[in-house]
Amino acid sequence: MRNLFLLALAPLLIAAQAPDRADSWWRHVEILAADDMEGRAAGSEGHRRASAYVAERFADYGLEPAGEGGRYFQAVTLEERRFTEGASSAALVTGRERTPLAIPGDIFFRIVGGAPPERVAAPLVFIGYGLHLPDAGHDDFAGVELEGRVAVVINAAGPPSLPAALASHARAERARLLRERGAVGMILVNPLGETEQSWQNYSRLGSLPGLYPASSQAPFLTAYLRPESAGRLFAGSGEDFAALSAAARAGQPLRSIALPGRFEAALVTASSTIETRNVVARLPGRDPRLAAEHVVLTAHLDGMGVGQPINGDAINNGTLDNAAGVAALLDIAALYQRGGERPRRSILFVALTAEEKGLLGSRWFVRTPTVPRASIVANLNYDMALPLFPLRSVIALGAEESSLGADARAVGATMGLPLTPDPFPERNSFIRSDQYSFIEAGIPALAFKFGFTANTPEAEAEIGWRATRYHGPSDDLAQEVHREDEVRLHDFIAALALRIANADQRPRWNDDSFFRRFAN
Repeated sequence: MRNLFLLALAPLLIAAQAPDRADSWWRHVEILAADDMEGRAAGSEGHRRASAYVAERFADYGLEPAGEGGRYFQAVTLEERRFTEGASSAALVTGRERTPLAIPGDIFFRIVGGAPPERVAAPLVFIGYGLHLPDAGHDDFAGVELEGRVAVVINAAGPPSLPAALASHARAERARLLRERGAVGMILVNPLGETEQSWQNYSRLGSLPGLYPASSQAPFLTAYLRPESAGRLFAGSGEDFAALSAAARAGQPLRSIALPGRFEAALVTASSTIETRNVVARLPGRDPRLAAEHVVLTAHLDGMGVGQPINGDAINNGTLDNAAGVAALLDIAALYQRGGERPRRSILFVALTAEEKGLLGSRWFVRTPTVPRASIVANLNYDMALPLFPLRSVIALGAEESSLGADARAVGATMGLPLTPDPFPERNSFIRSDQYSFIEAGIPALAFKFGFTANTPEAEAEIGWRATRYHGPSDDLAQEVHREDEVRLHDFIAALALRIANADQRPRWNDDSFFRRFAN
């Protein structure tokens, strides 16, 4: 028991070396986010070099290869498709009037889940928030004819009565449910005044290649419309988009509206097959009964690659999204190596590919894991934690859903790091990173960020970062980060992983969690 106690305390005892560890962590970040990694797009040479570097460090820190064929890698095969924006077109047609929509000035397209159609000419229907949650008393699909239509969705949090994680799950399911009901596409538009990032930065996503599994579903259109252009969709409907935006920001009910126009688009793309890879390593457990079970630590290695230049810079270095997270895995691996004694369960370290393309690397891993799937007891994911201010609390996305929340609160209590609720649930963070692939597979999971609350200087710093750096070239190495506070978050995650790995019982879903059903 004394050894177990010391093992659990190891991250805290070693934290005295934080300045050295902070420098070491940042050196990993500098290598992974350097220009010669070319933004680490999944399937690129830059990503291959980055994954080789991570595998070498895992070996240096004494972790066993846990990929395929006794190596550190798991191969992932995907289809890549890229829009030719200059040859594509989009327009809104009302009666005899045809209003072109500029690409990407008014609208851009993304490849999500499968190939897009080559042409679309379909009526439009507004379906509010696009949330299908009849069990929770909310269903924007009810009574709406979707066959052969393009659904227009206002991309907002929804009614405050809906649990944030549940609403996020419903947003993740929108495209699949619309496809099942015969819709040919979906146009998402943020409410006026929403500024997670500028349209210039946001619309650059349309110029980047999309990836999807080779065995994808039927073609489906996914488009994003500039909020300032959305009023054209509602002209002649008797509804005003500014009023709808205000209602959406307040979480008020939104009724469906048959819009008078038709949406037409001709989409020109080029496709190819690419090979990319996850990097998988294992710290073997020591308990004869529990060593075959795994706590999985993840961070995505891929970035946005090379896109259209902004201020002369086209490389999306992905420093905080998410070279910092993969470097955190390396720091935690080194921390365990220094601690000496192994946990009871095994700990798996996975640097995932293709997160930016729709969580594809994590879904591939969860569906075809390199360890028995039933052996995975929990996932702890690091993605874009944003060390922009001192670490005084931790956001643990998913803490309300499983016993992992109680574990995280217990570890936080010992470290003076209380848990803080997600201050911006409307961003759908719960479904936008790799922990969600594990949750869909019935595996309890958490994701971590520096804690803050809304309407504070910390919130303003975080909002400013998203507006100016997120998914753009300025997420580079020339930004100030709180390195020693960052290492304290590593200590938190490392101690939590040890607590889970050393517990007698596996983590479990809370009885009232919606996501408990996936465990079946």
